[in-house]
Amino acid sequence: MKALVYRGPKEIGFESMPDPIIEDDRDAIIKVDKCSICGSDLHIYHGETFSEDVGYCVGHEAVGEVVEIGRSVRQLKVGDKVMISAAVGCGQCRSCLAGNVVNCETNSGRCYGLSSALQGCQAEGVRVPAADFNAARIPEGVTAEQALMLTDALATAWFGARNADIAHGATVAVVGLGPIGLMAAEGALAMGAASVFGIDLVEERRAMGRAIGLETPDPAEAKEYIREATHGRMCDSVIEAVGHSATIRAALGLAGRRGTVSVIGVNQDRSMDFPMAKAFAMGLTFRIGTCSVPQEWPELVPLIQSGRIKPERYISHTLDLSEGAHAYDLFDRRAEGAMKMVLDI
Repeated sequence: MKALVYRGPKEIGFESMPDPIIEDDRDAIIKVDKCSICGSDLHIYHGETFSEDVGYCVGHEAVGEVVEIGRSVRQLKVGDKVMISAAVGCGQCRSCLAGNVVNCETNSGRCYGLSSALQGCQAEGVRVPAADFNAARIPEGVTAEQALMLTDALATAWFGARNADIAHGATVAVVGLGPIGLMAAEGALAMGAASVFGIDLVEERRAMGRAIGLETPDPAEAKEYIREATHGRMCDSVIEAVGHSATIRAALGLAGRRGTVSVIGVNQDRSMDFPMAKAFAMGLTFRIGTCSVPQEWPELVPLIQSGRIKPERYISHTLDLSEGAHAYDLFDRRAEGAMKMVLDI
């Protein structure tokens, strides 16, 4: 099969790889129809990898068709159109059965496309372990593009908004208006936020924020703008969707007393200074972490089916898998209005 392969910093190859095979009775093989590039994939693209491996298939967001199942797979059948959870668990322990992959009690929690241990989804095919749990039929009333957003990006955005303790009438700020930041902002509005401020350096992204009802001050003046707009109270909830130490510090600076800061941007800085004295004095709640994708689906699917949220609106490009290196380059440079990059197989 053909796949996108990580060869080193800014080196993504369109190469032949062995076809995925059933390795366990609970596996399924999925013929990928569509996959997409996540912002966290750019960390790998830049060489900020999660392992020392090279030569592995990247990507963790995909939808497709079941073409083979192990003899212990019960919920899926050949021919089913499915969405694949980016977060993988054993599917048998108490935590997984509750949808909480992050707390998998067998330590089987992992993600596609971070190393050779579990090959990625930006390929013509992918092996899904514990397939009855780690994949699900695409629900009625959900398009393939919407289902693709459910595999990680939208679920992560919703997780970030939930972690921000957004109450009805809340004042919210979202730092970083990439696809996940915009989805988080849309989620905040769906949760009842009265006002949402969107902060990003790129005017085109701020314009997308305004189109869904955000206030988007000039980023250089955002803190003072919010201070004036809230009469000094600042924000009840802040979502950080970039992952840089500087943007996390900026998010902390936007929270008001007893506020909550939720970080969903990937940050691997082991030496970042945390303003502990300020957090203590203001009684801030700070949360950071990864999303357990299946845990978010029960709330998100009805919101999509009803048209309350529309994650597909953030897809800017649909290219062929063979153009994967070009797609990564566009996304990395934010060129040509690049937002969510989808690859067709």
